[in-house]
Amino acid sequence: MKPSILTHLLPNAFLSITTTSRTSSSDESSDDADEVLAAAAAPHGVIHHGIPQTPTVPSPSAPYQSLTIVTGHTESVSCLALCGEFIISASQGKEIMVWQQPDLRLLTTFGHGRGSVKDLVTVGSKIFTAHQDSKIRVWKVSRNLENIFKFVDTLPTNKDYLGKFMKRSHYIQTRRHHKRLWIEHSDTISCLAVQDNLIYSGSWDRTLKVWRVSDFKCLESIKAHNDAINALTTSKGMVFSASADGKIKAWGRLEPEGPHFLMAILEGHKDISMNSVIVSGDGTVVYGGGSDGYVIGWSVDSWEVVFEVEAHKMSVLCMCMKGDILCTGSTDRSIRVWKTEVKGLTKIGVMKGHDGPIKCLQVSPSRIGGGFLVYSGSLDKSIRVWWVPNRNKVEVITSTPPIKIIETINPALTFL
Repeated sequence: MKPSILTHLLPNAFLSITTTSRTSSSDESSDDADEVLAAAAAPHGVIHHGIPQTPTVPSPSAPYQSLTIVTGHTESVSCLALCGEFIISASQGKEIMVWQQPDLRLLTTFGHGRGSVKDLVTVGSKIFTAHQDSKIRVWKVSRNLENIFKFVDTLPTNKDYLGKFMKRSHYIQTRRHHKRLWIEHSDTISCLAVQDNLIYSGSWDRTLKVWRVSDFKCLESIKAHNDAINALTTSKGMVFSASADGKIKAWGRLEPEGPHFLMAILEGHKDISMNSVIVSGDGTVVYGGGSDGYVIGWSVDSWEVVFEVEAHKMSVLCMCMKGDILCTGSTDRSIRVWKTEVKGLTKIGVMKGHDGPIKCLQVSPSRIGGGFLVYSGSLDKSIRVWWVPNRNKVEVITSTPPIKIIETINPALTFL
């Protein structure tokens, strides 16, 4: 019988922690100091802390805790995904690692290809990974070998190639004097998203492609942005793409099997990159994280800006949400925790401990002990698990005047 997850995930119990000592930088603001609990520093090695015989539930008033530091990647951690009892992580190297919850022991490592892994998503028992070599690879748990992930296929598939490579009409100009099939990405695939039996891929080649999960067929290719696509998210039949051109675009379909069309273009500040995008659980607000450190919120009903907040002094690289709690990860190596409000964000805490920028965040699907777990991956090659308690307001960040929406598209008139 497996121990309860609470036995392993207590604020006073650090599991197999490996870390190096760290000195806080002088530019960290003093107003964060009371809210920060940096992870315990120790020499190289593994520390085992005793776990109480009788599990106790953490108090919501307890400070933010770094429960576990997981090491093993030889390059920067680029993406994380939760898949049932597993945590799956990938890096700028080629390895994909599977960690068994709740003790986060390394279960297996897999992966190959000519490019680093940029993103990954799970659909049932399958894992889709996006790579720097412009390919998507598909994996599944092998039925013959327990706990081993087996390579299934590469997207675009050979079947897709064979059905299109003979016709000139299937080729598009990607660079000067260079053409590719429209089903191919011509540059790094930076992000993936899942919705309604579809996989969406965004690339540095500025296109958004749509793939069917059942047969891996490429259904659409959309010239979506004027610069690299950095992030994708889905909500209630819509797809949102964030780009280095400073825009977030909303895409939808009039019919379940119909093509995607452009619904709205959202733009915040000038001369910035939109690095991250996420939608509230009820689908009413779109949050965009920019290279200027701001998080901007747009109403999905009106496509108007409802607030903008300077979340960090440096770039916002990633975000995750749990209910009305928003977490932002930044180049400044911190994770900030926010209570979402109608007209802005309320900062309720800061989590520090990583020695590099925060590249990816994931949140646990269930609440534990009056709080929930946040998983962070960093350019310092480590993964950290944090316990975030439910908490009252600490600091209110007031919203500055709204930014004008740059464009709204009539879905009945515009198709791509």
